[in-house]
Amino acid sequence: MTDQSKPMTEMSVKQLLLDAGAKVMSRGGRTENYGAPREFSFEVKGLFPNGLMLHIVARQYDYRDPWEAVGRVNEMVDVTLIREGKFSELPKGYSWFQGRDEETRVDEDGLCEIVACIKNLNPKLFRLQNLTGDM
Repeated sequence: MTDQSKPMTEMSVKQLLLDAGAKVMSRGGRTENYGAPREFSFEVKGLFPNGLMLHIVARQYDYRDPWEAVGRVNEMVDVTLIREGKFSELPKGYSWFQGRDEETRVDEDGLCEIVACIKNLNPKLFRLQNLTGDM
């Protein structure tokens, strides 16, 4: 048994966002050809009913030894939060996007936490923290 993170795929990330109620678009950037010219393996965007969007990019595959897994896998993704068409932080009090608009090298458990947070966030909280000077 290894302590490695569970691999993520374009379809698994897309399904996670769909299950959370987001409208989703995705695309794969690499083929099975080692010489493919793209720098990312897939990207997925999810727009939630509250107007917040997550842009998730798996930049490269990790290669494992044959006894650990088959082929190429993505264990970490980069996640960007977009609000009103611009990169955004989350209001104070959240575990993610504090002082930055991107979280890098997020594993599947972290991505699930981020999706749950964004899905349930009331966008009025941004205005409230702007009024109080907390954001």
